Amino acid sequence: MDKDAVTKLVEAYISIWNESDDEVRQASVDELFTPDATYTDPTVVAEGAEAIGEYIAGARKNFTGMLFTFDQVLTHHDSVHFSWQVGPTGGAPVVSGFDVAWFEDGRINRVHGFFNGF
Repeated sequence: MDKDAVTKLVEAYISIWNESDDEVRQASVDELFTPDATYTDPTVVAEGAEAIGEYIAGARKNFTGMLFTFDQVLTHHDSVHFSWQVGPTGGAPVVSGFDVAWFEDGRINRVHGFFNGF
């Protein structure tokens, strides 16, 4: 995949974290992730699009009113590495980290998330 296509997938992924409507967010997860996708970070292993959507919904409660954003996108073959942060709009991030994701047929198949300082 070319960098522009990968960056659009990362944008779609981050927009899921910012989506407040549960139904819209889960529909986006179902579209962006393969059915057998996994999401792993220091706090969870979520298997399948439904579990990933449930984890994101729960995590969002810790960041009410905050915005997820991302920075530099590095990609090669069918993988991507990007940094992210979450915090109040216009304010300093309260949490930051990076994710590594792998693609399958233009969708996310696996994500490993890392929190800075954790």
